[in-house]
Amino acid sequence: MESERSAIIELHMAGKSPSEILKLLNIAKGRRAFIYRTINRYKETGDTVDKPRSGRPCSVTTSALKKVVRERIRRNPHRSMRKMALELNISRRAIQKVVKRDLGMRSFKRKKVQFLSGSVKEKRVSRSKSLLALHAIGVLENTIFSDEKIFTIEEATNSQNDRVISTSVSAIPDKFRYISRMKKPLSVMVWAGVSAVGRTPLIFIPPGVKINAKTYQELVLEPVVKGLSQTMFSGQQFVFQQDGAPAHTANTTHDWMKHNIPNFIHKDEWPPYSPDLNSMDYSVWSILENKACSVSHNTVSSLKISLCQEWEKIPQETLRAAVEGFPNRLRAVISKKGGYIE
Repeated sequence: MESERSAIIELHMAGKSPSEILKLLNIAKGRRAFIYRTINRYKETGDTVDKPRSGRPCSVTTSALKKVVRERIRRNPHRSMRKMALELNISRRAIQKVVKRDLGMRSFKRKKVQFLSGSVKEKRVSRSKSLLALHAIGVLENTIFSDEKIFTIEEATNSQNDRVISTSVSAIPDKFRYISRMKKPLSVMVWAGVSAVGRTPLIFIPPGVKINAKTYQELVLEPVVKGLSQTMFSGQQFVFQQDGAPAHTANTTHDWMKHNIPNFIHKDEWPPYSPDLNSMDYSVWSILENKACSVSHNTVSSLKISLCQEWEKIPQETLRAAVEGFPNRLRAVISKKGGYIE
């Protein structure tokens, strides 16, 4: 510990910032405060010796314990801190101090994702490289990202952060305590697209209509996408993006696009199983749902009105930021060798 403090002071006297010292000495990020305390103590006293302490010395979070905890996490990072505390016969608080303060770690929530086979990962990498090359020469400058999503009349919730403040569970009013769920709630399918300079109107698919190549062309491509050069891009060319849904990849759909859209990302160019690359999927839909479905709706008509109102309220700066993150996400997919990046 004393040698570490001396090294910190030497680097400080050499003009290094605390962040640079952190990297040079390979100190865990959770101990950043240790660097600041050492520097401040040196400025105040001209020494690095600890000040007299009022409490008893630390006797639980020893170097041996840190080594044991680090090794257990290495073998099984899914191990809970509560379980480790029971196994080591120490308090949960002590384990938390070791993990967060001494090892610079914290727990993250696991996420369910689509299984990606080796061949799918290879395609995600190769196609991401191709799209990144096109972006570098300006081909994808005016790209509009599109997608469909089903919204229900039920209240949208975030199970990770959905909390109610109260003195007790029984004191919570029922309307805040419970979230009602139906077996088959009323719903509506919505199509939309966004670009760095604008957004399409929301297109509501009529009830009972199956989205196949014919209905996709009649309800979306012909009335909305065909005229985007004039309605959104002021006469400039644009690139249309869509995922690999059957209606999108049908031969008749591609024939229609070849004759009516200046540029589009071909079904063999877009990486498969890649919602993490479509700004509608990884950003825009969740923003809209959180706003429009913050409370439950009694009817589909009420849901539609709320969706339209909140759609227009989303700042264009927010949409632009989501769209402009596309090249960085392509790089992330390449770096992850085709694996998921979220």
